Amino acid sequence: MSSAEPVPESVPESLPEALNSSAGNGSDALNATVRFTATPEGTALAYGSLLFMALLPIFFGALRSVRCSKSKWCGEEQKEDQGFRNGGEMPETITSRDAARFPIIASGTLFGLYLFFKLFSQEYINLLLSLYFFVLGVLALSHTISPLIASVFPASFPNKPYQLLFTQGTGENKEEILNYEFDTKTLVCLLLSSVVGVWYLLKKHWIANNLFGLAFALNGVELLHLNNVSTGCILLGGLFVYDVFWVFGTNVMVTVAKSFEAPIKLVFPQDLLEKGLGASNFAMLGLGDIVIPGIFIALLLRFDVSLKKNTRTYFYTSFVAYIFGLVLTIFIMHTFKHAQPALLYLVPACVGFPVIVALLKGELTEMFRYEEEASEEAGTDSESEKKDQ
Repeated sequence: MSSAEPVPESVPESLPEALNSSAGNGSDALNATVRFTATPEGTALAYGSLLFMALLPIFFGALRSVRCSKSKWCGEEQKEDQGFRNGGEMPETITSRDAARFPIIASGTLFGLYLFFKLFSQEYINLLLSLYFFVLGVLALSHTISPLIASVFPASFPNKPYQLLFTQGTGENKEEILNYEFDTKTLVCLLLSSVVGVWYLLKKHWIANNLFGLAFALNGVELLHLNNVSTGCILLGGLFVYDVFWVFGTNVMVTVAKSFEAPIKLVFPQDLLEKGLGASNFAMLGLGDIVIPGIFIALLLRFDVSLKKNTRTYFYTSFVAYIFGLVLTIFIMHTFKHAQPALLYLVPACVGFPVIVALLKGELTEMFRYEEEASEEAGTDSESEKKDQ
């Protein structure tokens, strides 16, 4: 998993060039065809917008993760009379073993992409990536907007259930490969999301890119659950080292970021005030710098809920810590005119601030003893419920 930073003074002529020329940790103003110097107003608007967009999926994703944890099924809309579960997804629990292996897997994936871009045509690889992220983006955006769409429809709306079932074999040897249950509201969400997807495929417009990026980030924070604070520290600590090494130790991250054309980052034009929606000189922030701290912040919110004190001390502390870390990243990058690995600043802030608060409140032991159920148990419970129905 790579993380991209807001890049000052980079000037590609279009979004694809922007994504290819300046989208990585440590990539500042790379291969720009026209040098562009952002105005102070444009820079402030771009960085402020990136900060605001980064906070949205963390805040709402954390809230949705609480409901997800309670029901053991994310995006659940149950019809008791039909035993129907609409488009829900089980949360994926990250264990300490997963957290320890994640930086290694991410490093292998990053280096594999580096070799692919070195050995094969960048055009064809990005075509496959665009199609792949089109499908993922449509599903992620549909899941994100489904609660909003569901609230718009009146209660009298004829919401018919459907099931997409694909099996292999016959009789006792029949194996279920795909079993997706949905309804009319889900189809509306998929249709609206597909419109955004086609817009992104055809135009690569930065707004379409951001809609997909926000959906990916929110789904990541909602669906990826750390099982305890220790696991979170292992994951963030490992990715802290990963981020710093691949940015400052090699050119791999920069090369992949320059070549990778996909909605894995949030972008905002620094020349919006001058050129409007057709602006093309972007500051950028990678989704990894949102999702990784975001799942830790969401865990702290669920810990707050488990305390049953009607306070959200650790959530708000870590949320403010994230703002502090990201503002510090932008400040240092803008001061030294060189992009920084955001996790270098976000990890100490997001872990350190809540730990200090827990020490002051005498709840440090309780924080590290907090444990959540594994997703396998949730999955077993869900399957038992469906069989009973």
